[in-house]
Amino acid sequence: MIVAVLAVAVSLQQPLTRDSAAVARLFASLRGADSTVCELAGRALTNYGGWWGANGDLPMPMPMPMPMPIPMPFADGGIHVNPSIHGVGWHRKADGVALGAFRAGLRDASRCVRHIAARVVGDAKPPWAYQAFTAMSKDSDAGLRETGILGLGELEDPRSLGGLSDALTDRETGVRAMAAWALGELEDARAIEPLKRVLGDGSPTVRSRAVWALGKIESPEAIPALERAIRDPVAGVRRMAAWAIGEIESPRGVPVLRTALADADSDVRMTAIWALAEIEDATAVEPLARLARDPSADVRQMAAWALGQIEEAAGVAALGPLTRDPVTEVKTTALWALGEIESETGVEAVAAALKDRDPDVRIMAAWALGQIEAASAVRYLTPVLKDSDEDVRITAAWALGQIESDGALPALEAAQQDGSNSVRRAVRWAIAQIDGDRGRVRPRVRVRN
Repeated sequence: MIVAVLAVAVSLQQPLTRDSAAVARLFASLRGADSTVCELAGRALTNYGGWWGANGDLPMPMPMPMPMPIPMPFADGGIHVNPSIHGVGWHRKADGVALGAFRAGLRDASRCVRHIAARVVGDAKPPWAYQAFTAMSKDSDAGLRETGILGLGELEDPRSLGGLSDALTDRETGVRAMAAWALGELEDARAIEPLKRVLGDGSPTVRSRAVWALGKIESPEAIPALERAIRDPVAGVRRMAAWAIGEIESPRGVPVLRTALADADSDVRMTAIWALAEIEDATAVEPLARLARDPSADVRQMAAWALGQIEEAAGVAALGPLTRDPVTEVKTTALWALGEIESETGVEAVAAALKDRDPDVRIMAAWALGQIEAASAVRYLTPVLKDSDEDVRITAAWALGQIESDGALPALEAAQQDGSNSVRRAVRWAIAQIDGDRGRVRPRVRVRN
């Protein structure tokens, strides 16, 4: 069953086979399929990776507040963050004939079929879609109202603002939740007032979607409402409120997030830290410094990452102890953060990590010293040119080249006899940085993943 349904869904991605017969076959297969099959088919067809789930076909934002930095100074001098990739990448418009079949599916008895149809039609935006979805949003059947509102959210037509606001008072929870999501898709500040009222809804799902919508609108005017949500009895709503404040990126949100930083739920604390990093306001350093001592290693790592994102020298004192954390991931993140801050006051703490037993920690420490570019780091880096690990030696050579201090030349000259060609290449590049008359080759390194 799964293979057959997915085969039909994938066939619809091809321009020559996206016809009404193929759509009909897909819908016929889905009517008897379970929710897992429907989800797979919907993702394959519509490329909405975060749109499906147990709580309904709504895009629950799941911020990844820990984009772990990987030092790649040997390629272009920057930090690379691995992106999250959802879906299969197909986003072609359906043709007119196929759209007719999808239009018929909007009133199908199957909720799964209706929602797939609404997504495809909303993405294609044919001239008739707004009127069709508006009519459905007022239907006596709650399922059809929900589908109509889903379609209006996909269209993102500002004309639907009033109708969607009215739907926030619908007697059905699913309809109210969908209306809150759709208002977020409009990203219109006029929706803030009706969404604020929904924060008192009896359903956590509705409250959560309203908070998400306020974040999508990205207006500082929503922050007073989110302050209420950050104290919601449901942890998921509090977490969403922290995420929403991060999306708004206003310094006005920092005092509100302080409440979430003390939350008993570590996921809420982590999302609040992520939000503070997004805001990048210096006033966040002090509360983040306290989180650097949190019992949860994940929270400590997140706090270190956020301090690196904010890039304030005041964060160095909190990061120093984390370079000696018992958890390797916390240590490497703290070292990365110190490299991002680029303050000479962090040299001593980073240099101590050059003696760590883990070569990955030593690599990150050498990279951080290269980022700081302080001449005082040379005396710590030159001995590392004899490290037992090849990549550590390469990183140390790169760092010395970044610092460009004549004091590093004797050690670099000696390192030209290294048994590794990659190390010798890195050393020649470093010497060229300090003394431009010799060597022009930029080092390359194998970075551990």
